[in-house]
Amino acid sequence: MDQGPGQGQGQGIRIEGLWKRYGEGDAAVDALKGVDMTVAPGEVVGLIGPSGSGKTTLLKCLGAVIEPTRGRMILGGEVIYDAGWKIKDLRTLRRDRIGFVFQAPYLIPFLDVTDNVALLPMLAGHPNDQARERARELLQAMDVSHRAQAEPSTLSGGEQQRVAIARALANRPPVILADEPTAPLDSERALTVMRILHDMAHQYQTAIIVVTHDEKIIPTFKRIYRIRDGQTFEEAGEGREIA
Repeated sequence: MDQGPGQGQGQGIRIEGLWKRYGEGDAAVDALKGVDMTVAPGEVVGLIGPSGSGKTTLLKCLGAVIEPTRGRMILGGEVIYDAGWKIKDLRTLRRDRIGFVFQAPYLIPFLDVTDNVALLPMLAGHPNDQARERARELLQAMDVSHRAQAEPSTLSGGEQQRVAIARALANRPPVILADEPTAPLDSERALTVMRILHDMAHQYQTAIIVVTHDEKIIPTFKRIYRIRDGQTFEEAGEGREIA
């Protein structure tokens, strides 16, 4: 299959002095206060913090869902935000260059597994046969190719999450944002998902940010950003190998 929109862009994601203010005047609340973050291609980084610390706001800014107040965001070597959006079509940016993995898989129930993964490349303009070929490659990598023609409702929770990761990788985005991807899974399946994320990050040179409260997976990160009161603090993680 031809290269997708994100493949080969490299350079991961970089955030510089990112602020987000809600409201005005005396009612103003700064949810983010000068956040700095860098995630290299092929790296999986944890984003950890208590409720209300700014994790969700940061993820929404990174995903071009809400607009920051000031700062810079660089995605795949291109400035996408600097005192305003530098990309006119944010919908296409999200579709083609940012992969999303959520706590719930959000698979389309009336499409089989292959077409759930192939849909994004199809929407990006790739021929249907090429999109399905890409989907089959990813399903093979996720060890769920035997469920390629299955309906999502027949999959286990772990299988659904693997399909969701395959979908996030379908357009070869330079960055994937994973929001509590292991929360509904038991320890074995949670660690399997993390192994897959690490493997895919390395294989496709994708920068992956994982927001999590899941104590089971925190030891797998080599680097962690802890967010507290709208500010991030970088620290080394254990980087524990996953069997």
